Amino acid sequence: MATQALAQKLSTSDRSKPLSQRLTSVDVYRGLMVAGMILVDNPGSDDLAYGPIKHAEWNGWTCADFIFPSFVFLVGVSMAFSFAGRMQRGESRGRIFLHVVLRSLILIAIGFLVNASPLVGVDWHTFRIYGVTQRIALCYLAAGILMLWSNWRGQLIALLACLVGYWTILRFVPVPGFGLPGHDIPFMDPERNIVAWLDRKLLMGRLYNTVRDPEGLLSTIPAIGTMLMGVLTGEWLRSGANPRMKVLRMAGVGMVGLVAGLVWNRWFPINKNLWTSSFVLLTGGFALVFLGLLYWAIEIKNWRGWTMPLLVFGMNAIVGFVADSVVYGPGYTFTVRGANGTAISWHEAAQSWLVSLGLGAANASLFYSVGAVLFCWALLWLLWRKRIFIKI
Repeated sequence: MATQALAQKLSTSDRSKPLSQRLTSVDVYRGLMVAGMILVDNPGSDDLAYGPIKHAEWNGWTCADFIFPSFVFLVGVSMAFSFAGRMQRGESRGRIFLHVVLRSLILIAIGFLVNASPLVGVDWHTFRIYGVTQRIALCYLAAGILMLWSNWRGQLIALLACLVGYWTILRFVPVPGFGLPGHDIPFMDPERNIVAWLDRKLLMGRLYNTVRDPEGLLSTIPAIGTMLMGVLTGEWLRSGANPRMKVLRMAGVGMVGLVAGLVWNRWFPINKNLWTSSFVLLTGGFALVFLGLLYWAIEIKNWRGWTMPLLVFGMNAIVGFVADSVVYGPGYTFTVRGANGTAISWHEAAQSWLVSLGLGAANASLFYSVGAVLFCWALLWLLWRKRIFIKI
């Protein structure tokens, strides 16, 4: 049975789907990304953390930059299974579309709830509209429409249109007040690009980085491409092809994506903040190869004894996302008295205490991050133990 994705209808529990009926490799991959998300979001020190668990500031990439696109990719994989199952049960396209709209709205509402930081208060004058689940919701809506009213060829054409069209917009559309990228201003300037300009026009004062936002409106276009890569992968996994052939095809296509992303990087730099088309190919290629490896190990070789800790996260991913915000918000907002009597954030105080134990700045930051992961895992394990799986 299809694994539950981040974009499924909210319910309280799922006791009717035993683990053996799920595509466990997808759950494990998702669980690893939830753990990675919490690790990256909660450093003891933003500046002194190890490089691989910090996002690239602009062009380029780190290990941390593969987490969010993997989530988007996996939602697409799960959509292929869930939509096919609904149609086999006789549900109409119209009914499924209504579910897609509802789930998208729920995801947006969850994103607003997380942005509101109810544990620490919110300034409604600067309330952020964009966010992680908001982006997933928009991608899910677009991919859902394409799945319902087109075939794999249409989805592939849409994927290519997203990637080429987005490059065309960033490269050839003049930025009002600044000029043509690559001629009047540097191509992909952090603040003088069409994506940041549009977000400022729409939501100035409500953006994550003040003058730009990593989940901006226009950059959702290539993110739809990421989800479509997942959809096409899910449809391949659903096919009657030999399981080993599925793995080989995923590995082959994934390697092509990786190489294509690295080549295109010369003209359209890999950039998570703008979610560039080269970034889509690089991260989508990685997701294909990595999921293929997990599929081979878990579904074919049946090596499952090590999967439980990751399944705790992967089968309650949306709860993991909310738990991450519960740790993140208070850690950066609640204050305590520092050594000189000044008020410092709780996570800064914890970092200083860990450094005082002799861990070193980078190790102390990592220790804090791992503690956040373990705390969230313990919360989700309580649900796992009761076989309660929250879905949307």
